Amino acid sequence: MRRTIGAGLILAAVLALAPGAWAGAPAEITGPLHEMEVMGVAAEPKSGAPVVYLRSKQDRRNLTMFIGPFEAQAIALALEGMRLPRPYTHDLALEAIHRLDARVKRVVITEMRESTFFAALVLERQGAEIVLDSRPSDAIALALRERAPILAAEAVLAGSRAPGEGTPEQPRSEPGGGPTKL
Repeated sequence: MRRTIGAGLILAAVLALAPGAWAGAPAEITGPLHEMEVMGVAAEPKSGAPVVYLRSKQDRRNLTMFIGPFEAQAIALALEGMRLPRPYTHDLALEAIHRLDARVKRVVITEMRESTFFAALVLERQGAEIVLDSRPSDAIALALRERAPILAAEAVLAGSRAPGEGTPEQPRSEPGGGPTKL
């Protein structure tokens, strides 16, 4: 058993204990934050690409992000409360975090640059916060498993566009053609 978690534990230790080792420094968490709820994961109707839908608990504004298929599956599994017989990547990462006496405290979707969202994964270990740069989809998958809050910066909500607004990265969907669940 010890050898099977060894690699994941070493990776998590490196990430948690050496936050400056990754070239992508986490974005600074500034400005007002909105607590978000994950409304679901679906395939965007026209492209079929997976998206995650979030909604602000404060003012009910929506935030839609294109994500990868594996992250979509990880989020969907967490939303359904399903546990697989063998650990999924995010289950393994969370187990490693816990074995290092840390926990996921919160996730913050910090900014959007060039149609790409950025997030900070905030861990807590022995009373200290460790902030890691993360893809929002991975951070959301971990937060759902930990039941940690998912937050979005006001600037992200104000500047985001939902699929269907006509950019090449976000194909336009047909009117009335709602997403299908993955």
